[in-house]
Amino acid sequence: MAPITRPIGRTRLRVPEIGFGAAPLGNLYRPVAEAQASATLAAALDAGLTHIDTAPYYGFGLSERRVGDAVRGRQDIVLSTKVGRLLAPDGSVQDDAERHGFRSALPFRPVYDYSHDGILRSWEASLQRLGLARIDILYVHDIGRQTHGDAHEAMLGQLTQGGGFRALERLRAEGAISAFGIGVNELQACLDCLSLADLDVILLAGRYTLLEQGALDRLMPVCAERGITLTLGGVFNSGILATGTRGPFIGHYNYAPAAAEIVERVRRIEDICARHTVPLPAAALQFALAHPQVSSVIPGLDCPERVQAIAALRQTPIPPDLWVELRASGLLRADAPVPTGASCP
Repeated sequence: MAPITRPIGRTRLRVPEIGFGAAPLGNLYRPVAEAQASATLAAALDAGLTHIDTAPYYGFGLSERRVGDAVRGRQDIVLSTKVGRLLAPDGSVQDDAERHGFRSALPFRPVYDYSHDGILRSWEASLQRLGLARIDILYVHDIGRQTHGDAHEAMLGQLTQGGGFRALERLRAEGAISAFGIGVNELQACLDCLSLADLDVILLAGRYTLLEQGALDRLMPVCAERGITLTLGGVFNSGILATGTRGPFIGHYNYAPAAAEIVERVRRIEDICARHTVPLPAAALQFALAHPQVSSVIPGLDCPERVQAIAALRQTPIPPDLWVELRASGLLRADAPVPTGASCP
């Protein structure tokens, strides 16, 4: 059966509702062997996960190289990568010791550059690493005050006065790409950029999940009004909505061990899921897909077994009463859409 697809903004692009986040294939936190990376991508493509998201930052080029080798020659792929960091040669790199969270031995270091020329250079370099003639979607990567601190205004200025957004608009107008947006984990960064550029799509990581629905306040209404869709990363909030609270280790939230109040909230959600015999990650995945502005979720996958697990989570039956109880317990906002067929008061 063909996968269900959804549109990317107002463009002609359509993507499967579950895509493939390729950060793990850049050796995020731990090495992934070449054979395993290849097998994971093959399993994903066989399962219909033909929307693949990567970035130069992921393994300093390693993820892009692996993705390109897997999809070259296929016509059914919607591929996104990111701009905003250039990879500069770094002769000091001698091994795969962790750098910026990645265990990659490729001898490059990331340098922020959101300027007009920086955006174009990044796009051209990604095409070379991928070994492809086209990239469908470009995301401005990690713009925002939480990322850049006191340098935020200067970085944002590179996109505006420095012509970064103009470069993306030019690539889209010329047909070199089909869409552009931003890829961030900060709600305010989304709102800032929406006021500055005609975005098609936003890749939002970790800010619209079963744990967090703050995007409903301002971001989702603005996107609906302007015909902008969201691709969601981090729907398991760095892992705690996948692992739950019942194992021997503290789950991760926002890339760090979860605080006590987060663990307690997840425990309460997990208890309700257990009463309805629903795995916590199935509820997390299906909740994220229920919002009409969401075009796709892109879980990070690093082995064929996880590809199969994601497909199973999508098909897990969830009774409507689970969502009713989550709302009644104050664990889910009353205005948050829930999966079709789950009627809630």
